[in-house]
Amino acid sequence: MKILVLNCGSSSIKYQLIDMDNQSNATLLAKGLLERVGLEMGEFTHKPVGKDKYYVQQPIPDHKAGIKMVLDALVDEKIGVISSLTEINACGHRVAHGGEIFKESVRVGEKEKEQIRSLFALAPLHNPANLQGIEAMEAILPNVPQVAVFDTSFHQTMPEEAYLYAIPYEYYQTDKVRRYGFHGTSHRFVAPKAAKMAGLDINNSKIISCHLGSGASICAVKNGKSVDTSMGFTPVEGLIMGSRCGDLDLGVLLYIAEKENMTIKDMNNFINKKCGLNGITGGVVDMRDIMAGKREGKERETYAFDMFAYRVKKYIGAYAAAMGGVDAILFTGGIGENAWWQRQEICRGLEFLGAEIDEKQNEAMAGQDGIISKESSRVKILSVTTDEELVIAKDTFAIIK
Repeated sequence: MKILVLNCGSSSIKYQLIDMDNQSNATLLAKGLLERVGLEMGEFTHKPVGKDKYYVQQPIPDHKAGIKMVLDALVDEKIGVISSLTEINACGHRVAHGGEIFKESVRVGEKEKEQIRSLFALAPLHNPANLQGIEAMEAILPNVPQVAVFDTSFHQTMPEEAYLYAIPYEYYQTDKVRRYGFHGTSHRFVAPKAAKMAGLDINNSKIISCHLGSGASICAVKNGKSVDTSMGFTPVEGLIMGSRCGDLDLGVLLYIAEKENMTIKDMNNFINKKCGLNGITGGVVDMRDIMAGKREGKERETYAFDMFAYRVKKYIGAYAAAMGGVDAILFTGGIGENAWWQRQEICRGLEFLGAEIDEKQNEAMAGQDGIISKESSRVKILSVTTDEELVIAKDTFAIIK
């Protein structure tokens, strides 16, 4: 079964075409990225397996036009990987927010589209774009079944004390204001993978999953289920991120808003795009550049590096307490998988938990799967590569088959 996986952002489309024989046998055929969709000039990068990369700049007026470009590339004589669009058996979509409606992945029909639309207010930057991708595929390939896989579904197992906010309860009852968490597809993929690598029974384990990248979150996974996570009602809460502030005294936001005469829209832009590593450093967001600046003795890069590590370390300690212990700590995502120096800093001082990092092994496992703790470490520390697209493909395969 050939499955097209689509991840549609407000101005981008990521995709993979995956051929699946069963849940454990998947072959990547092609992947790519369209950027600047809807802007004056777009960019299209297509990477067919076994062939040269294809890149072009041209206007991409909307998601329907972008998806048509993807489909045309997949069947192109030179850069394509299939002979006909009839070979595409299903399409799996990443949808950011499932609210309390979607506790698992679903086949998409008219009812499901309306439910996704009803959640626009909870994810105004993501869900509308996700639905545009679904509707664009319907228009181009109306007979291809579609599946929605939600970032929030994995966290629907959190207990009330973890997901409720200390605000008037009516806002939960009427508007469903609560912690939802994100990166669920990634956490769901890496936790059992780490358990297998560490020789643990996922159904009898306590794992802290650290998905660290430009967006970052930590998840407490107890017996294979999410019991708490750092992102909240939106992806702004929790860790310091590329341009998101993470945890913040709301009084600070009110003070700055009043001082700068900011509107609600201004404040939303501020906490999502002007804060985090970007705000601390004055424009440097890549952890490699931040580490280089720290080594050169640059003050603001040093602050950013140390603050990022400290916040992750603090959440690890909190989730170990919440679960009554921890068996494994895993690192994934762009920073988590590759920035071994950041992993080393995060783990420094966690020996009291029984977590001892092996510095040489840690450095050797940059961008790779592997155990990076000492043999004597009671808690296993791991570098684990994630594959959210594969999770979407597997769910799509299971539902359509």
